[in-house]
Amino acid sequence: MILNVTGINSFGLPKPQNGSAGGVIIAGTIGSSSIIESLIRAEKLDVESIKGRWEAFSSQLVQSPLPGVESALVIVGSDRRGTIYGLYDISEQIGVSPWYFWADVPPKSCHTVNAMPTTKTQGSPTVKYRGFFINDNAPALSGWITAKFPGAGEPPIYGAEFHALVFELVLRLRANYLWPAGGDWTQVFFVDDERNQPLADEYAVVIGTSHTEPFQRATKEWSLFGSGPWQWTSNNASIATFMRDGAIRAKPYESIITMGMRGSGDTALSASIETEQLENIVDTQRQILADIYGGNQSLANIPQLWCLYKEVQGFYEAGMKVPDDVTLLWSDDNWGNIRRLPNEADQHRSGGAGVYFHFDYDGLPRNYKWHNTIQQQRTWEQMSMAYERNAREIWIANVGDIKPVEIPLTFFLDMAYDYSEWTGPDSGSTWERMWASKTFGDSYAINITYLLDRFGQLAGRRKFELVEPETYSVINYNEADIILQEWTDLAQLALAVNASLPSSYHAAFFELVLHPVLAGQAVHEVNVNSAKNLVYGIQGRNSANAYARNVLDSFEKDHNLTVQYHSLVSSKWDHMMDQAHIGYVQWNQPKRQLSPPVRYVQTLERSYAGDIGVSTEGTNASVPGDDPYHALFSNQLTILPADPYGRTRFIDLFHIGTGTTVWNISGPSYVNFTFENGVPGQQGSISPGDADVRIFLNINWAAAPSGSSSTVLNITSSTGYGQQQGPSNGLGPSLVLPINNTVVPSGFSGFVESDGYVAMEASHFSRIVGDTNNGSETAYMTIPWYGKTLSGVALRDPLARSYVNATTAPHLEYDFYSFTDATVIMPMNITMILGQGLNTDPTRPLKYAVAVDGSLRKVVQYVIDQTGGALPEGWDQTVSNAAWTSVSNTTIAPGKHTLMVWLLEPGMTLQKVVLDFGGVRQSYLGPPESKRV
Repeated sequence: MILNVTGINSFGLPKPQNGSAGGVIIAGTIGSSSIIESLIRAEKLDVESIKGRWEAFSSQLVQSPLPGVESALVIVGSDRRGTIYGLYDISEQIGVSPWYFWADVPPKSCHTVNAMPTTKTQGSPTVKYRGFFINDNAPALSGWITAKFPGAGEPPIYGAEFHALVFELVLRLRANYLWPAGGDWTQVFFVDDERNQPLADEYAVVIGTSHTEPFQRATKEWSLFGSGPWQWTSNNASIATFMRDGAIRAKPYESIITMGMRGSGDTALSASIETEQLENIVDTQRQILADIYGGNQSLANIPQLWCLYKEVQGFYEAGMKVPDDVTLLWSDDNWGNIRRLPNEADQHRSGGAGVYFHFDYDGLPRNYKWHNTIQQQRTWEQMSMAYERNAREIWIANVGDIKPVEIPLTFFLDMAYDYSEWTGPDSGSTWERMWASKTFGDSYAINITYLLDRFGQLAGRRKFELVEPETYSVINYNEADIILQEWTDLAQLALAVNASLPSSYHAAFFELVLHPVLAGQAVHEVNVNSAKNLVYGIQGRNSANAYARNVLDSFEKDHNLTVQYHSLVSSKWDHMMDQAHIGYVQWNQPKRQLSPPVRYVQTLERSYAGDIGVSTEGTNASVPGDDPYHALFSNQLTILPADPYGRTRFIDLFHIGTGTTVWNISGPSYVNFTFENGVPGQQGSISPGDADVRIFLNINWAAAPSGSSSTVLNITSSTGYGQQQGPSNGLGPSLVLPINNTVVPSGFSGFVESDGYVAMEASHFSRIVGDTNNGSETAYMTIPWYGKTLSGVALRDPLARSYVNATTAPHLEYDFYSFTDATVIMPMNITMILGQGLNTDPTRPLKYAVAVDGSLRKVVQYVIDQTGGALPEGWDQTVSNAAWTSVSNTTIAPGKHTLMVWLLEPGMTLQKVVLDFGGVRQSYLGPPESKRV
C-alpha cells in the first residue's frame, strides 16, 4: 500500500535544473545488491558494524553514490529483513505508524522530508525470532474476514489478501515470525490458499505452527490428509508420514519446526507423563529432518522448537531428554505468568530458550477474548525476567484476533527488538508516553499515557468476562460506588481527549483508547448496578427500580458501542467486536449476551414499615423492620465504629412508600451531619421517585468523649412508620454510633489502625533496610501502576541470590500503630497481596518472610507447585482475582510496631499488605489504605 506523507507525487517531480537528482533513497542488502557492493568497494559506505549480523541495518547519507546523483540516503541491511527494517524505520520516522491499516492511525503530514547528515546503526535484535500467534479467531476475526473478503466463505479461508496485511504488520512491528490462525474448525494456512506460504517467504516472514501443531501441519490437516486416530502408540506410521510431508513442504521456506506432539484437539498426549513415548516421537522427527534436509545440512542449523505448554512441561520436569539444539519454548499459564525459565543447567543449551505468552485465551478458568485487559507493567515484569534468564531465542504472543490488543503487542515486540531501551521499572509508562507521542502527537501524550496506565490497572483487576454482580462489594468500604466512579472519571477524560483531537485521529483513538474505556465502563455499570439493585430490592428501596433500569441502559450502551466500533471507517471493522462478554455461565462464552439478574419493587404499594428506610455501610440490613412480631424485626442498627483515623461514616435514607415525607436526624452536638455535596443538613423531604439521600456523620473529635463510647442517632418521619410500628407519632428507628476517640502518641509517624485493620500499599514503606544493589541503588524497586490498587514492589535484580537463609537480607519496613490487643485466641492476620508470578525455577519456589519488631521471621511459601505439569495449588482463583493472597498471623500488644517484610526470591511483586485485627470485611480489592500520620 502506498502512503503519501508530503502530499506530493514524488514519481512526477521535475528534475532539478542543475541536472543532478535529489531526494534519492537507495536500499539494498549486503551481498545481494550491486549498487551497495560498489559503494562498499568505493569506501563510500561503512558496513563493518553490521556485516555478518542478524537483521541489522544502517542508514547513511552518501555523497555522489551514482553518476548524476548528488547525494542519497542509503539504507543497507545485513540481510533481507535488516534492509526491510531499515526502510520501515524511515517510514515510521516520517510519520507512518505500523498500525496505519490495522488501527487507522493516519500518517503524519509534512511538506518536506529531510535526512540528517548522521549515520544510524541498528544492531541485531535482542530476541532472534519475534512474533505472534493469531488464535481464538471466532466469531470476531472470522466474521470480519467473511465480510472483508467476498468469496472467503463461512467459516472463511484466510487467504493471501488477508495475509499480505498481516505480513506487513509483522515487519512494521520489527517482528519476523508468525503462527498463522489454525484449529480444528478453521482454515489451513498451507492448503486453503496455495499462495500463503510463498507470499510469506516473499515478505521474509518466518512461518511456524503452534504448540499443538507439529511439523508445519495445521490441526485440521489431519482430518483432511491423515489416516486413522491421532494416537502415536497405535498409529505412529501414518503420523510419521504426515509429519514427513510437512517437512517436505516446509523445506523451501524459512521456517521453525515445532517438535513433539500433543493429543487431538489441543489436549494432553496421554493420561500420564510417558517420557519414553515423547522421546520416541522426537527421535522419529529428528530422523525425518535428517532425511528431508539431508546433505551437509546439520540438524543444528534447522530451527526447531519444543513448546513446553501445559502438561508438556511435566515431561521435561520428569527428565525427558531433549536434543541440545532444540529451542525450549517455555510457556506462560495462558494468563501472562511465565511458568518456568532457564535455570543454570539450561543456560548452556545451544538451542537456547524462548517464551510463549498470552494476551488472549480461550480456556479455563474463563475465556478472555473480547478486549484488551493487559497491563504493560506486568508484561514488562515477566518479559524482563525472561530476558535476564536468557530466554531470548523466541518470543511469541497469542493475540487472538490481533485487534484489540494492538498496544500490548507493540510493547511486547518493542521489548523483543531492543530490550536495552526498556530496562527500568517505569518502562511501561515510559513506553506508553513514547507511543502516544508518536501516534497522536506530543501535546496529547501526557493525558493518553495516564489513560493507558489507569485503564490497564482498572481492566487488569479482573478480566471483563469474569466481572459479575457479586465481584465488588455494595455494602463494604463503598467499593462498588468507588469502582463506578473510577470508570466514570476515566471515561470523562477519554471523551475530553477525543474532543480535542483532530478529526482525522478519531477512528484510531476510538479503537485504541476510547472504546476500551467506554466498553469497560459499560461492563462494570451492568454488573455493579445489578448488585446494587439486588441489595436495594431486599431493603425495599424505591430506587432499586432505577438501578434495574441502569442495568438495562448500560446493557444497551454496551451494544451501541459495538455498533459504533463496527461502523467506523465505512464499516471497515464490522464483526471485530462480536465476541460475547456479558453473562458467562461456564468457562466458555455464552451464545449471546445475557444480562445479570434484576428485581423490581412494587412502588404502587406502601411498605408495611412506612415511607422511609435507613441503612448504613457494612450491612444489607435496614430499619425499620416491617413486623414487630417477627423474629427478624429490628428498629435499631449499629453503625460501624468511628475513630479519628478512619473513613467518615455515612447512612442512607431512602423511600419505601408512596407519599412524600419529611425526615429529621438528630444526635449529640459533636456529631455534624452533611450531605454528599458537603452541605450541612439534618432534615429534608423525600418523595417516591427521589434518589436516595446519603448523610455523612462528621465527628468533632475535640468535643467527643475520649476513649470508647457510643451515642444514639434518632430519625423521624412526618408520615410515621406503618400500621405495624405502633402509633403514628413520628418516632422511628434509632442508630447506634460507636465512637473510639483514641489518639496515637505525639511524634509517631506511620500507619494507624482503624476499623480493626491496617492496610498499606506496598510502595508506601517506611524504609528499606539492608544491603544495596549496584552501589547506591537499593535492592528493591517500585513498579508504578502495577497491580490492582497502586503499584508494586519487587527485588530489583531478577538474578538476585536466594535470601531464604540470609539473616542480613534486605527488607522493607512499615511502621504502624495498633489499638487492639492481638492474642493467641484472636491473633493479627498478616495478609500479603502479591503479583500472579509463578515458580520459574522449581528449585527456588517463591517465598516471603514477615516479622514484627525484630521477632523471629516467619517464612511463607505461597506458590505450591503440583506434579505432572499441573498448575500450582489455588491457581484458578489467583488468576481470576489477579493476585496471590497469602495469610500468616502473629500476636502483638497495642502500641507502636514495625512490620518487616522480606521478598526472598526474585520474581515476586508485592502489591499491598493488610493487618487484620478482626475488622476486615469482605471486598474484592481489600480494605482501603489506612491513614498515615
